[in-house]
Amino acid sequence: MLDEQAKKTMLRKIPHGLYICGVKDGEEMNGFTVSWLMQSSFKPPLVINCVNKESGSHEIIKKSGVFAVSFLDSGQKDTAAKFFKPQSRVGNKFADVEFYQGEATGCPIITDSLGYIECKVVGTVAEGDHTIYVGEVISSGVHRDGQQLILEDTGWQYGG
Repeated sequence: MLDEQAKKTMLRKIPHGLYICGVKDGEEMNGFTVSWLMQSSFKPPLVINCVNKESGSHEIIKKSGVFAVSFLDSGQKDTAAKFFKPQSRVGNKFADVEFYQGEATGCPIITDSLGYIECKVVGTVAEGDHTIYVGEVISSGVHRDGQQLILEDTGWQYGG
């Protein structure tokens, strides 16, 4: 029998960074927080990005086949908070966040982030309530040095 509380406790102990995933399809653009992201291959350079199937951004990635990930620094909890809620409830999340569009994907990248990767989707696994988008890193850049924002440091929880 599955002990629900033990499951939550243990799954929440898996360490996660906190990132902003930027997506774009035509004129439609959005960003959302990501904590289920990890590198999965050196050659080619691949990451897996787990995206909630109920989100509007899930469909944008599915249609466009691209996404960008901005790496936040440990002092950017407020920036991450702007991207937590669905766009349908809060409107344009980039309204007061400086960003530019990536050269390889056109997806929004946060200017004040530590840096970014741009990815093209090369595979998917659609099990459970999230889709795993396998992204090949096709562009990347470093904006500045700093400590990565970690989900655990925010006091927030996602998972379990």
